[in-house]
Amino acid sequence: MSMARVVLWLVAAVLAIRQMAHVLRLPPGQRLTDLETWTGVNSVDGVNGVNGVLHVKGSLYDKEHFTGTPFAGLVLKPLTHSAEQALGVAWTFSTLLLVAVIGVIVARALPGPISRRSSLLAAPVAISLLMVSLPVRNALTTGQTSIIPVLLVLLGCFAVRGERGSGALIGIGAALQPTVLLFVPLLWLTGRRRAAVTTAGTFAAATALTWALMPHDSWTYWVHHVAGAGLGARADSLANQSLHGALLRLGLEGPLEIALFLVLAAAVIFLGLRRAVRYARDGQLLLAVALTGCVAVAVSPTAWQHQLLWVLLAMVGRAGTKVRDRLVWPAVVVLVMTLPGTVLLPNMAAMYPIRDNVPLLTALVTACAVPFLPRTSEHFRAPVPTKYGTSAPARWARIPLLPFWRRVLSRPNLLLELLAIRVGYSAYSHIRLAASAGRETAQAHGRTVVSIERALHIDIEHWANHSIQHAKWLLSFFNFYYETFHFIIPLTVLGVLYVRRPADYRWARSALGFATLLGLVGFWFFPLAPPRLMPGMGFIDTVHGPQDLANPDYGPLTQVTNQYAAMPSLHFGWSLWCGIVIAVVAPKLWMKALGMLHPLFTVCAIIATANHWVLDAIGGATVVGAGFGLVYVLAGPRGIQLPDLPGPRAATWGGKSMPAGRAGSGSGASK
Repeated sequence: MSMARVVLWLVAAVLAIRQMAHVLRLPPGQRLTDLETWTGVNSVDGVNGVNGVLHVKGSLYDKEHFTGTPFAGLVLKPLTHSAEQALGVAWTFSTLLLVAVIGVIVARALPGPISRRSSLLAAPVAISLLMVSLPVRNALTTGQTSIIPVLLVLLGCFAVRGERGSGALIGIGAALQPTVLLFVPLLWLTGRRRAAVTTAGTFAAATALTWALMPHDSWTYWVHHVAGAGLGARADSLANQSLHGALLRLGLEGPLEIALFLVLAAAVIFLGLRRAVRYARDGQLLLAVALTGCVAVAVSPTAWQHQLLWVLLAMVGRAGTKVRDRLVWPAVVVLVMTLPGTVLLPNMAAMYPIRDNVPLLTALVTACAVPFLPRTSEHFRAPVPTKYGTSAPARWARIPLLPFWRRVLSRPNLLLELLAIRVGYSAYSHIRLAASAGRETAQAHGRTVVSIERALHIDIEHWANHSIQHAKWLLSFFNFYYETFHFIIPLTVLGVLYVRRPADYRWARSALGFATLLGLVGFWFFPLAPPRLMPGMGFIDTVHGPQDLANPDYGPLTQVTNQYAAMPSLHFGWSLWCGIVIAVVAPKLWMKALGMLHPLFTVCAIIATANHWVLDAIGGATVVGAGFGLVYVLAGPRGIQLPDLPGPRAATWGGKSMPAGRAGSGSGASK
């Protein structure tokens, strides 16, 4: 236990150091850009402290670089000189310290009952998640102060004793970020009326003081820019994750957009605050705070990335009555808050409205829809356990090597599975693109492959490539097959297994994942030019047409694909995986035979179209075999013995009882 705590705290410290190092390594023009704009460091004319927003005697908003409230400008002005001196290590370290304080408060405010082990490990885990989140990373890079209102609210709700002190802190947070005023009705409706009044009074006093000292700036912010709307980047930019920004991106504008925004904002406030009050009364105050913050994100005219920390706090809610579903919501929040939308969703035009608004949609779903469990639910502490089957006996005593890798009989959660597949493929694509040692090395490896194939008398690529030129129907068929079925058939197989054979789905998916990882190793250590990119060998690129081999151009895919990732051929490897899976699980012989046609057609297509060498296909078959082998070694045989069946070591295959030696994965027990 103590060792786990030490390791987790070390991870949190390493992440903090990494974030600080990242900020300080940036060029001066890219480091703490907002802070430099405010204080005047690295100004345009090269004279420090002259053009900084907080130095200018006129309006803070003349150049619209400053996006905070007038009260924020009033507070920051006295700190300008010290910020100039501390621009770098001190400012970044102070921000990281505030993040650590938020993590500690969140860990202590987790809704009970929780185990002592969980409470001790919660703080470093919370700090680590905060460190890697997009809002914190963005705030650190730009030098923003958006972490402060979140910290003030958390201090007011969980650390300060007395409603007046609590309300004063939250009121100051509202003066810095006006949407924090949404915590006033939350406090009032949960019985903390003195805190609600103090919050409103503190906000009013701070705003009135600023009006008295800075009337022109106050008028500009509250009236001309309508509480900050229009300041900073364009409101319709992807950085603005609010309902207002989403409506503008959809093409709405003018009075219609404003009216629709007000109606939607009112509905979100009503639904979100109603749910927040219910969970606060249930004893889940941290969840109530997170829901209210998500409402604030959605209804604010502008909600920039560094202001979305509220969404990350929503992962404290418990959603799902089953063990296998309990981690889905935290995983979704962490993925949304740490990865850009381009990683989470495919690059398809139909997905753009969702991809461009992922943080906003997560905030809306959190505030209005996710069915978090109340503490009175019987499943709050004891979710429905997962059903496991016992692996069939292995031939070797030391298999499985991971005895805790138990065979789950039920389907994995679909949302989490889709996210895992998409994020995994995105990571695979980025690594594959980066795994290039240059054209000369790839072509040198290509000449090596040709020499080996000639020695083995398997160099049939040139013959196959030129032979299909005389059969146009065959050429068209192979071109179509190469471009079309690489993704369709594996996804179809996974989909059918997920619906009909969930235990087999996990077995097959794991084998495919291992094979793909091994393929990346090949791409990284052995970049290889395919036949169509080998100069002087006379190959014809039947799919893409004639190319300049020094600078091939494949349209939009040129910059996002690595043309020298030929060994091993996952084009053939994935097709062979499909054939093996179909041959193993299909109930009829004709289905098995039909499934094996796919790898046969694929290997013919990749060689005839000059996209791969014969050795590439052998490499693809090798990694697929290794993938299935790893699953066997780590998890044991595919066969599963159902725990609730009587009799000696009975097992199922296709829902029918069979001897253990022939058993597969039961579909009848997956509910």
